Amino acid sequence: MPQILNNALDAVGNTPLIRLDKVAMLHGLKCNLLGKVEFMSAGGSVKDRIAKAMVEAAEKEGKLIPGKSVVIEPTSGNTGIGLAMACAIKGYSVIITLPNKMSLEKEAALRALGAEVVRTPTEAAWDSSESHIGVARKLQKEIPYGIILDQYGNVNNPLAHELTTGPEIIEAVKSTPSTPARVSSQKVDAIVCGAGTGGTISGISRAMKKTHNKDCIVVGVDPEGSILAIPSSLNTKTEGAAYVVEGIGYDFIPDVLSRNPADIDEWIKTNDNEAFDAVQLLMRNEGLLVGGSSGSALAGTLKWLETRKDIAEKEGQNVVVVLPDGIRNYMSKEWFLNRALHREPTPLAQNIAKILQKPNKNGVERT
Repeated sequence: MPQILNNALDAVGNTPLIRLDKVAMLHGLKCNLLGKVEFMSAGGSVKDRIAKAMVEAAEKEGKLIPGKSVVIEPTSGNTGIGLAMACAIKGYSVIITLPNKMSLEKEAALRALGAEVVRTPTEAAWDSSESHIGVARKLQKEIPYGIILDQYGNVNNPLAHELTTGPEIIEAVKSTPSTPARVSSQKVDAIVCGAGTGGTISGISRAMKKTHNKDCIVVGVDPEGSILAIPSSLNTKTEGAAYVVEGIGYDFIPDVLSRNPADIDEWIKTNDNEAFDAVQLLMRNEGLLVGGSSGSALAGTLKWLETRKDIAEKEGQNVVVVLPDGIRNYMSKEWFLNRALHREPTPLAQNIAKILQKPNKNGVERT
């Protein structure tokens, strides 16, 4: 039942699972294509879950000291926003180290929540002293009571998804009845998720395979230029190439990412254009204002389903795609502005222009 929440952290998670019927129809899919829409969480992304979990676990372990501790975190932005939100509520200072390529909106949101932000060179290797990880470690050594909660190695990252995101998806699918109009296997048959730290996909996989459906196929999406996918031959052609999409992919393997084939069955590579076209597809057809990594996840899903006709063409199969965040953090990005403001005029726009060029009742042409 609806109730008054104690604070914004109580509004983290419990995001909806939404049918992507129009996208499915456009691609000739007979399976149920379902989106887990994470931008509806309080802080705007899937990373709210791990921020809350890491802070609360550190408090229980006595690692955070009220009035003294300074939380320092290297991040591509969304984990930082989640941490800044949690720490604003709980009263901890926050420093976020952020690569230069990450959006201005992310920095603005972080500063609005009271965090200090330090930008680092995008091209710096992860183990360089100049990288967002290296700078965070330097600050942690020098600042009294500084603590890095470390999303890359913190077990509460995948655990948050094993205990919340995965079970939410399972419950939504199981509790939605199968009907003649909407046939459902009433289980999660496949789930597709982008990989950054890898906590989301690793945790969700464990929830699926341990407690729900051991045969659930888990597919990881990795951007071209990253090295997370296996076999490593998938990465060779584009390894080290720059990519625009934010929040997924790395030049090292985070500890919390399970690359065990028992956890992640398959990997798909995607590029920027595919990701941003998929963002547009979701916005125009499903009304979902998602970010670039959500586009990567959908693009990867559609590419994978092209190889799995046994799932794509079977009614009742439930394929879930995790949509990590919304467009809020990318409104000034060139890729978004080009698609939103500089697209070719539609027939309706052309008709509007013709109407407005007609003289008004006084014989004066409208301008």
